[in-house]
Amino acid sequence: MGNSIMSPLISKFSNQEASLPISPSNLIWFRSTSVMDQTPIGDKKRQRSRSSVVSQTTVHSLEHDILCFIFSFLDFFDLVRCSVVCKSWNSIVNKSKLLQLFCYKQQQMGFVGVSNRSSNSEESLKLYLEEIAMKHHRLALQEGVIHIDQWKGHSAGVDQCRMKMGLLLTGVGDKVMRLWSLESYKCLEEYSNPETTPIVDFDFDESKIVGLVGTRICIWRRNGTRSIFSSRESTFSKGLCMRYFDPEAVVGCEDGTAHVFDMYSRKCSQIIRMHAGPITCLCLSDDQLILSGSSLGSITISGLQSDQRVAKLRSTDSTGIRTLCFNPCSHVVFAGSTAGYASCWDLRTMRSLWETRISPNVIYSLQLLRNDKSTLVAGGIDGVLRILNQNTGEVVSSIVLDGNRSSSQHRHGAIERFKGRRLSEDTRIDSIPGSSRRPITCLAVGMKKVVTTHNSRYIRLWKFNK
Repeated sequence: MGNSIMSPLISKFSNQEASLPISPSNLIWFRSTSVMDQTPIGDKKRQRSRSSVVSQTTVHSLEHDILCFIFSFLDFFDLVRCSVVCKSWNSIVNKSKLLQLFCYKQQQMGFVGVSNRSSNSEESLKLYLEEIAMKHHRLALQEGVIHIDQWKGHSAGVDQCRMKMGLLLTGVGDKVMRLWSLESYKCLEEYSNPETTPIVDFDFDESKIVGLVGTRICIWRRNGTRSIFSSRESTFSKGLCMRYFDPEAVVGCEDGTAHVFDMYSRKCSQIIRMHAGPITCLCLSDDQLILSGSSLGSITISGLQSDQRVAKLRSTDSTGIRTLCFNPCSHVVFAGSTAGYASCWDLRTMRSLWETRISPNVIYSLQLLRNDKSTLVAGGIDGVLRILNQNTGEVVSSIVLDGNRSSSQHRHGAIERFKGRRLSEDTRIDSIPGSSRRPITCLAVGMKKVVTTHNSRYIRLWKFNK
């Protein structure tokens, strides 16, 4: 069994925070530290001798059976993370069938519900691992202990964030976008906008940053260089939002049109009339659909390959649509409104599944972890982070920041640490101090974690541990 099983899961599990990332060099560090700690005080000669011996020892000196024995004590997430450290560890984990054994134990205990598939097939193992991961994620968000790390990310208000591949992109406010490592909180790269017009929206992938700047599309390469689409091809009426799905970027405009740009030809390939009023939010599906929300309260669906509208959705709540989120696994779309309603439609039938008022005020952001069919995370102007059941719309947990904090000097700057507090159903939101529930302007969801921005200089990472 090879890397084919692990490749779909690497992005999920590589995001798990740890005080020190797993690597062969770290194993050496732990081992050498333990040896030195056990050396009697005052026996410096003996200490130097042991230190010199240990410094020449590498993890490759350990035999296959010893490593296999060590790995057998790890839990699921640590075992998966070890399998992507290097080729030799991946081979040991797969050849020893530790993952298969773990899945079999989980199945015997009733943790995994897939019982009618052979545990010997690679496809079945991948499904087992994904199911276990999603259940861990759901239980952590609904019931886990919450720790919050906060750090100063910008000199002015941050109100947008995007998270992919263990990286976080933040910006809007000070004309600077910053790319962060969520493991070390280190700012890896910075992208500035020298123009007077502000950055409105942005997205990124492995090689580039795509931004909506005023009435233009800009591209920043990951090496820091910037290019602007030519004025003849890229200008449009005021852009309010943008979504990028390689190779197209779609801009939602104030006049109700959506402009589709090809990133390689750098030309506007389509202009689609979506709404009579401004387009306030966008999302793109894997099957070439554009979904746009309007300030007039409707959602219009159109194809990327044609300028024809496919369908129009409308909830009983007639207020404006503020945010959209599409789940490619279940083919449903979620919407949040300015009146605090969350709604859900099945795109295969264009039928409304549920509609619930989850907040007394505007919902700014709805997001989910890709491949998760159970939980949805919502944030808005009241500053409460809400965990919803995707199938019913029920709010299963409401969370705010606990006022007590501790500060630590991280190697890349000061980190303020808080705990999260889950609210009871009868808690009055207006009785909670504003400092514990800053308005959530945007959020991004990762495996057992959520990142939020609050139109302030600070970024928050909410970590859920079950």
